[in-house]
Order: sequence, then structure tokens, then C-alpha cells
Amino acid sequence: MIDVSFLNDNQKEAVLAKDKYIRVVAGAGSGKTSVLTMRIAHLIQDDNINAHKILAITFTNKAANEMKDRVRKLIKEETSTPWISTIHSLCVRILREDIMAMGYPRNFTILDAEDQKAIIKDAYKELNIDNTIYPYNALLDYIANNKCGGITLERAYALAGSFSAEKTKAMIYEYYLNAQHNLYALDFDDLIIWTVNMFKKYSEILSKWQSRYSHIHVDEFQDIDGIQYELIKLLTGVDNSLYVVGDPDQTIYTWRGADVNIILNFTKDFKDTKTIILNENYRSTEYILNGANSLIKNNRNRVEKDLYTNRISNHKIVHYSSASDEYEALWLANKINELHDEGEKYHDMAILYRSNYLSRSIEKTLIDMRIPYIIYGGIRFYERQEVKDALSYLRMVSTSDDLALRRILNRPRRGIGPKTMDTLINTARDKNKSIYEILKEGAPFSGKVKKTLDDFVDMVEAWKIEAKKEDVVFFKLFERIIEESGYKNMLEENDEMDRIENLKELIDDVKEFSEDNPEALLDDYLQVVALYGDREETMASDFIQLMTVHAAKGLEFNTVFVSDLNEGIFPNERAMNEGYKRGVEEERRLAYVAFTRARNRLFLLDAGGFSYILQRVRTTSRFIEEIDEACIEHIGVNNNDNYNYLSNKNKIQDEGTFYTKLLDSEVAIYKKGEAVIHETFGEGIVISVQKGTIDVAFAYPHGIKKLVSGHPKLHKKSEVN
Repeated sequence: MIDVSFLNDNQKEAVLAKDKYIRVVAGAGSGKTSVLTMRIAHLIQDDNINAHKILAITFTNKAANEMKDRVRKLIKEETSTPWISTIHSLCVRILREDIMAMGYPRNFTILDAEDQKAIIKDAYKELNIDNTIYPYNALLDYIANNKCGGITLERAYALAGSFSAEKTKAMIYEYYLNAQHNLYALDFDDLIIWTVNMFKKYSEILSKWQSRYSHIHVDEFQDIDGIQYELIKLLTGVDNSLYVVGDPDQTIYTWRGADVNIILNFTKDFKDTKTIILNENYRSTEYILNGANSLIKNNRNRVEKDLYTNRISNHKIVHYSSASDEYEALWLANKINELHDEGEKYHDMAILYRSNYLSRSIEKTLIDMRIPYIIYGGIRFYERQEVKDALSYLRMVSTSDDLALRRILNRPRRGIGPKTMDTLINTARDKNKSIYEILKEGAPFSGKVKKTLDDFVDMVEAWKIEAKKEDVVFFKLFERIIEESGYKNMLEENDEMDRIENLKELIDDVKEFSEDNPEALLDDYLQVVALYGDREETMASDFIQLMTVHAAKGLEFNTVFVSDLNEGIFPNERAMNEGYKRGVEEERRLAYVAFTRARNRLFLLDAGGFSYILQRVRTTSRFIEEIDEACIEHIGVNNNDNYNYLSNKNKIQDEGTFYTKLLDSEVAIYKKGEAVIHETFGEGIVISVQKGTIDVAFAYPHGIKKLVSGHPKLHKKSEVN
């Protein structure tokens, strides 16, 4: 029997429930992963369900791996294990078995973002399209929206009508679809769409997969979109059980297509659903949790739940209101140093912001104060140039697809110029063959170019022969490829040690995969890597982490700083303009996610002064005002008094010597036409005076600047002289 004695009553019910359809509404920090993994173990060990009949769908590789590890520990004596994967990996598994019914080979190519962009660039070149008018990413979004919306090529042309810009987009769409077909390639959107279409078209294939899994589980159910939900409903059919876990209050990906109404209206699609609410939070202290609860209760479109915690602390949420973004960053850095001096490790702290551009002033200050930091979610490991190059070499051994070949044929340089590549592409297109097939037949060249291409083919063919041997060690083959291709030597000659270290890490990755999956083939590794875009990298040192709130989803820290809680920034003005009511509720859910990342301490910051992004003076976010006053302590400048700092002196609690300097300095009263000196911009003339701000004309290249009138870097020229 699975030991559930340490679970609370609601968690026990969620693990042991016998109902066919179950919806678990799991509040932040309520132990949903433990409940979900114990549920799977309970089915296997207590209810004697064959592990192979159990499916669990997650939305990141990290979450899937964590769940696999937990389940393995709970069912140590079992020889078989359930299928736990991302929804895309599940679709790959299904399509590898049955896509031949749709006219594609089982070893179809999976396109990643760079592959997609390469096709788009080819389209622009062939159709003579200016990428400054039609940005690559905008066209990729257009293609994705068409696919997910079921817009066929014919329908795209019909919708374009006589509008030339829309007709151009449709032409690129056509080129992209044709290129995919010629490559026998699917992108990430296709993986789900094709699976759904195949199930609808071939009932016998659908029946096979419905009988494959009797118990289906879906994690992070609040983040699924319409096509994903359709796939889940098809797999469930009428006989299987469905167990979904999620929190509507943490739906923050509607811009990706996530629909909060799916989890809210789940009981309408699946009658007699049992809803279980996990409402005990094990992560945050009482002040943090109650503050977050008081915020999210302002949303109307949600499942009501009263989260509580038994974690008591004397630390209220701290709201610091600063004079400008510079002071905000300086106060933040001082507080980090203070906490670090008290024993808090940097990696136990995180700085969250609504958008990436907000990190600028924070990074600058952290550098000045020598505080180590990293940007979480920077360039991911598998997206780095050298890693993608190396994987393209592996793809040459496996599929020899055109995209891989074109990426590495001249990397390192082999003297293959654009004209040679164009000839190869055109020849392949005319003969309806791949570029590599043309090379194997003998490329239409002579002299040095022909020898170079022939040598390349001989090299790849030798690798292919090695890969087919029964005793092949794939990571050894990989090392050989990196050496013989000249790629490693190219990096060494350029003294690119960081890239070399990344290649070594990739070789270790292949080795680890081979050891964990001794029966796996090279294709299996490439398939996993194509889907493995969110692999976590281990931090060897102690850094504070900076990230967007979206990137922080699923993470937790002892101490969390949320910066720039200003109207128009957080909540984001663009999101609100897209649909005021819906936009505000999504932004509030995002703030709720940010606040509930904190275990022990939560600091909320906003900055005063003029915002060049908003083109107005910054004001405090409504989300600060919505927090229960019993849970929060306000310090710093009161932003609602037009920055008349001296008149607000009694309202200000000192939180660092830097602000004391601002108060102790004389706040200049400026007049139009007066000469001033700024420590950064130099001499200038006041050209207008507003309430709390002034416009100053500085010499080239600075021009006109709007400044807070009491800024410590600004002085009257007469006082300086």
C-alpha cells in the first residue's frame, strides 16, 4: 500500500478517489506534484493497473523528468513504468508508429525554430521579399496561427483577397508548406495537429491508442489550448478515466493560446466529474499567502478557493516606492547585500519583472555593486550555435536532410560559396531529390569544388557505416564526427573555449542518454533533443537570478523581489488594451504567480519619475493597492503626491543611506530659461516646468530630457559655480 499518512485530507482524497473523471484544483504551493505522482503509484500498486496503461502528460521536459523520478522511487519493485512525457513527445510517439497512414515516413524530420526560420529565409530570397517589411517572426506567427486555426492554403488566399500584403503572406505560407512536404518535416504545431487529424480520419488508429491507455493524467491543465484539449478528449473516449490537475489562478499563457475556460468548464464536458481542491499551501508564509489571496480575489473568472498556510513569520510583504528606476535598483541591491550579510545565499533570491527590458537598470547596479547574477532563460543550451551545428552533423548521419546539410556544409569553411549552394538547391528541386542525394550521385561541378564535395560525402558515408554497427558507441562516434569534420579544430583555432566546453557538455549528454537508454538508436536521441528546449543547466556558483515572471512559473525562492509594479508596466498596458477586463485578470494572475514564488520574504518595488516607454509619469500599480493592508508594509516615497519630496518627508521611512542623501540635499526650484548642469548630460537650459518634472535641452547628442525636478544629479549652474 502507498503510504498516505503524511498527506492532508484533501490530498488523500485526490490520491485515492475512485471517480472516473477527476478535476484537482491545486493552489500555489499545495503539493500537486506529490499528489499526482502518488496517484499514479497508487493505481499501479494498490489498484493493480498495468503501468503501461497509464499516461501522464506534462508541459515541460523538466516537469516530466521530475515526475518520472518521483514515480520510480514510489514503485521501486515494479519492472514496467507508465508513459510520462510532454504532450509533444506523446504525439511524436504516436506519429512514429502510425504517420504512414498520412503519407509520411516514420523517420520524418522535426523542425525547430531555427529550421523554420531557414525555410522562411529561403522563401524571402526566392520570392524577393524584404524582411524589414515582413519580419521573420511575424510570418512564423502567421503560419502558426493559420495551422492552429485550421486555415488551409486555399482559405488563406481567399482571406487575403486583393490585399497585396496578405497575398504576400499567403505566398510565404505556400512556400513553407511545400518545403515541409519536400522534407517530410513537421514543426511543433504540426505534431499535435497531425495527431488530431489522424485520429479523426482513421477510427481504427484512434481506437488503438484509446485502448493503449486506460488512465490519462494531465498536469498544468490550466495552460492547455483548444487543439491540445481536443487531443486529450479524443484519447479519453468513453471508456478511459481522465484526471486533470491545475490552478485557474495561474493561467498566464493566454497569449500562447491557453484557455482558462477549459479547466473552469471541465465539468460540462465530463459529467459527474469530482472536483477536489488542494487549499493548504506549504511554500509561503501567512503574510505572503494572505496578501496574494487578497489580490487574486479581485478576479471574477475563477474557481473560489481559500488557500491557507501554517507557516507563520514576522515579516510582512514590503512595498518600497522609489523616486526613480535608479533608486529602485540601488535600494534593491542594498537589500540583497543586507540579506546576504545575514546569511541568505544569492541563489535563494530572485528578481522578477514583467518584461525583459526592465532588467537594464537592475543589471547595471548589480554590476556596479559586484553582486553576481545570471539572466534565467537566456540563450538555452540546445539553441547555442555550436550545439545546433554539432546536432546538424548528427542529423547528416541519421536523416541527411537539406536543412542540416545547408547549415554545416560550409562550417567549417570548405570554399562552398552561395553560387555553388544555389546550383545544388536548384538541381535538387528540378530532380525532386534531396541535396545530399545529388551530392552522392556526383554534384554537377568540377575541379576543387567537386573534390571538396566528394570528400564530404565520403566522410558522411563512413559515419553512417559506423552508426549501423551493432557495437557502436554513439558518444564515441560523436567525438569522431566533431574531430573529422574539422569543427572542433575550427573552434580551437579561434580560441573559442566556451563553445568547446559546450560541445564537451553535448558529448556528455549523448553519453548519458546512451547509458540510460542502451537500446536507443541515434534517431531516438535526436528526437528527444528536438523536443528538449527547456533543459535546466546546473549553476556551479552562487548567483542571484533575474527573470521574467513567466519564466519563474513553477519555481520558488526564499526571497523574491518583484520590480516595477507601476500602472502600464505591471499591469502591462498592451495586455490591457487587447481586452481590458480579460487583460487585467490575466495580469493579476501573473502578479499572483510572482508573489507566490516567495517562501519567506517578498519585496514589491515601484519606481517614480517619467517613463519614456509610457510617455508619462509612473504611478503605483493597482495590484499594490489590492493587497490587504494587514499583510503589507509601505516604505519610501508616496508616488501619489507628485514627487514633492520635501512635503512628504514625514511619510518616508528610511530604508538605506542613499535615499537619506536625496532628502538631505537641497531640492532646486527651477525656472524656465534657467541654466542647469547634469552629472551625465552636462550643461542645459530649462525649457518648460511641470508639476514635479522639468524639460531640459542639452547639447548634442542628448537633446531634450524630461527629468524629476529634485533629481540629485541635477543642479543649478549658479550653485555649481
